[in-house]
Amino acid sequence: MTATAKPKTVSDELANQQLQQVIIDQLIQAAELIETGDPVLAQGILARLNHQLSPVGKPFIRAALYFKEALQLLLHLNATNTSTLSTYNMIFKIDAYKSFSEISPIVQFANFTCNQALVEVFEGCSRIHIIDFDIGYGGQWASLMQELVLRSGGAPSMKITAFDSPSNHDEVELGFTQENLKHFASEINMALDMEIVNLESLNSTSWPLSLHFAENEAIAVNLPIGSFSNYPSTLPLVLGFVKQLSPKIVVSSDRGCDRTDVPFPHHLVHALQSYSGLLESLDAVNMNPDALEKIERFFLQPSIEKVVLGRHQSPERRPPWRSLFMQSGFSPLTFSNFTESQAECLIQRSPIRGFHVEKRQSSLVLCWQRRELMAASAWRCS
Repeated sequence: MTATAKPKTVSDELANQQLQQVIIDQLIQAAELIETGDPVLAQGILARLNHQLSPVGKPFIRAALYFKEALQLLLHLNATNTSTLSTYNMIFKIDAYKSFSEISPIVQFANFTCNQALVEVFEGCSRIHIIDFDIGYGGQWASLMQELVLRSGGAPSMKITAFDSPSNHDEVELGFTQENLKHFASEINMALDMEIVNLESLNSTSWPLSLHFAENEAIAVNLPIGSFSNYPSTLPLVLGFVKQLSPKIVVSSDRGCDRTDVPFPHHLVHALQSYSGLLESLDAVNMNPDALEKIERFFLQPSIEKVVLGRHQSPERRPPWRSLFMQSGFSPLTFSNFTESQAECLIQRSPIRGFHVEKRQSSLVLCWQRRELMAASAWRCS
């Protein structure tokens, strides 16, 4: 029985690989047709894909469905009006993000790894100024405040300047984040000042002058690559501004799916494989199907839309983001041994086997079955 079962397994795997390749080829073709301005043929391909994709299929099939639907949006919406694509109820979005953070180690890995580098740099500093380009719901800074308030010299005062865009978070979400962080800071007796600046004012010649920095402030920058999914062309401009600040450190996280150094169709396929691995890791948790469906609908699918729509708006190829960092005058910092050990311990506490941490050059990378899910890195001005 074993001898007959084995060829069947190999045969099934081969058929699965062939199906995946057919789907990839069709997505590439549809993306190319959208790029060249042939929506009718592109629509025909996407319609045929409906017969092969399902929201209850295997991880690759579900991921491919979300990318197919993101391409569908390109055919039906004005590319300059993407802010209305994901107008979900804020409660559902926060709940989905919270569930994802509790189930998957990805968010904690990125936050704890970057925060530990910040804690080490802030040793002895009494005033801290964080420049953040992806405030989200503020979880990273609540964790950092908790760490800083415990240090022997007492808690420093902290200021957060969060650059954001209406296409990332609306005013209600940003207000919610701001109030939560201020409330948390008051509970642990830490002085916190917070300001939100519209990232879209970046093109203004006077906008940096509105920021205020005290002489004795230690400046650090949080610059996740994924936060530029909607506007990848602004990254070089942001890096130029950050360089002028001469921060003590820049921390960054990279989801592995942001590839502006390849053409749009190939970027799409790279992102599809990245999200397929992510969904596979979530399936391994064996969670409640309703909870998984909410995570996919309110957290992962909007993220995929941002990747696809943002790159379509800025189709030009650019150097890999690490090259951009170095060209802008930053050099990589190596994480401390303690930071590496902390990342390893975090993954070992995960109830699911299959995650591991790899050290690649100066970055720490969280992998699922040898596929990259998240990388954390630190940089300083050269």
